[in-house]
Formats: sequence, structure tokens, C-alpha cells
Amino acid sequence: MLRLLLLISVLIALFVLIVLWLTQRHEAEATSAYPPEGQFLEVSGRKVHAVVLGNGPDLVLIHGANGNTRDMTFSLASELTDRYRIIIFDRPGLGYTDRVSPSFAGAFATRGESPAEQAAMLQKAAAMLGADRPIVLGHSYGGAVALAWAVTMPDTLAAVVSVGGVSLPWPGKLDPLYRYVGTSLGGALLAPVLSAFVPDRYVSDTIELIFAPSEAPRGYSDYVGPALSLRSDTIRANSRQVNDLRPYIVEMSKSYPELVLPVELVHGTSDAIVPIDVHARPVSLVLPNAILTEIEGAGHMPHHTHADVVIAAIDRAARRAGFP
Repeated sequence: MLRLLLLISVLIALFVLIVLWLTQRHEAEATSAYPPEGQFLEVSGRKVHAVVLGNGPDLVLIHGANGNTRDMTFSLASELTDRYRIIIFDRPGLGYTDRVSPSFAGAFATRGESPAEQAAMLQKAAAMLGADRPIVLGHSYGGAVALAWAVTMPDTLAAVVSVGGVSLPWPGKLDPLYRYVGTSLGGALLAPVLSAFVPDRYVSDTIELIFAPSEAPRGYSDYVGPALSLRSDTIRANSRQVNDLRPYIVEMSKSYPELVLPVELVHGTSDAIVPIDVHARPVSLVLPNAILTEIEGAGHMPHHTHADVVIAAIDRAARRAGFP
């Protein structure tokens, strides 16, 4: 019996060592293959990664869950730089931006930053770049951050553009993987295992699901850096933020009737990730100054599949906000 226990202990220790080695190798390869695209700002002692392009009125772009700046620099940003100064941020804990504070970091932490906490960090970074009143575009989870920015700091932005954005509480529960990794034990144990053994192809396959019913643009999966999403700290940050999102949305949505600045909502009617009937359509009736643009048959990534419609909404937001 003692020998059996000893053997089991040795095997567990060996497995842990293998996981740690594979995780470190995978993460080193990810950062080598997909280095930071932009510059770093220090906000309250924390690092914020920002890409700045173009000239004109300030436009902040905020990516969705499990993403990074590369989602926006793939094609959308280059179509806007002729008339806007584009500021693209990695959200806290994703890409190359630090968590809002050390209390959110670590294997055993359980809480994810709220949209308001993320917005506060990004607003300070934008102000450091001289963007005191930008238009703020958020995609998916980033839409919640953009709305939180507007609700909590309305004098620091000119307008909101929400693209397939999360805006209202949803029915049902999240995927069990989100819920488990969001726990202390799951984050500590499962995140490194996922980082070590889940192939980058898994993220590529997930990207196809996110773009459905359209196809992902050629080269997108390789460009966006799927390996960056499979780093253990990134897995923890994303899972905990998504896992904690709904209660924050419930509270935040109470302030929507008071939000009078221009809001543009762009949403695909076939979005299965953030359904239009749960989010954009009902919230368009609550936000006093919202315009909803529905894209028939579009999925969750209209800033890639229907960029012209999204750009038109940005230009309309700029006019409504008083920019030339």
C-alpha cells in the first residue's frame, strides 16, 4: 500500500512538472510569435498596452472576450486612420495589459474586473494619450466596457458604438468551463492544464464558430494570435471576467435611462453569441439617444464581415457628437 501511494505521488509530481514545462514553453512561444504591437502606459502602477494609429478625432477600440488588439488591427483600424486617431487597448488581463490591481491576479484569485473597473483603467490610459473625450467602440464584452465607461464617466467620452455588444442580463447559465475556471481551484489547476495541452487549433476552430454564419477572413486566425489566448493567466482573466459579468450588467443597466450621449448599436440578426433579441433590440428602447442598425443574417463579428456598416455607424456617432 505504501509503495502504491509513493508511486501515485511520484506520478502526480511528474505530471505537474510536465504541465508546468509545457505551459512555460507554450507561453514563451506565444509571446515570441505575437509580440506587443504598440506602446505601454503606466496607470496606477499597472501596465496598459495601446496601439495608436492615424490622425483626427479620437476613437478608442475595445476588443471582446478572449481577444487582444490584433482583432482590431487586422483590418478595421486601417480603414479608419484617414480620418480618426485610433487608440486600441488590450483589456485588463488580456493581450499585454496587466490586471487592474494585483488582487485580481494569481492562480487562486476568483474575481474578475467589472466593466466599470476596466473602463476606469482604459479611460486613464486614453487621457494620458491626450484623448479626453473620445468616441468609444466596444465589441462583444468590450461593448459592456464601453457602456460602463459612458455610465460611470459620461463627461470623458463623446459617444458609444456597441458592435455585437453585451448590454443586458441574459437568461440561463454560462458554459461550465467558464464557471469552473472562474473558481479558485479551477483557476489554479485547470488553467495550466488547458494552456499546456489545448492546441492552438482549438482557438482557430472556435473562431470559425464566432464568425458563423459567415467565414472568418483569410489569415485572421493566424494574425490574431490564438496562442495568446491560451496562456494560463489569460485563461483565468477571461474566465473570471465573463463569469462575473452578469451581476455587473444587472446593476449597470439601471442607469441606462439617464445616459443621454449618442449611442450607436450595430448588431447581426444571426448573432448566436450575443443574441440581438436579448441585447441590442431591447436596450435600444431603454437608452434615450440610441440608434440601432440591424445587419440581416450577420453573426457576431460584423466589424470584419460588414465593416462598411460599422464604419458608417462610427461616422454617424462622430457627427452626432459634434465632430466635423
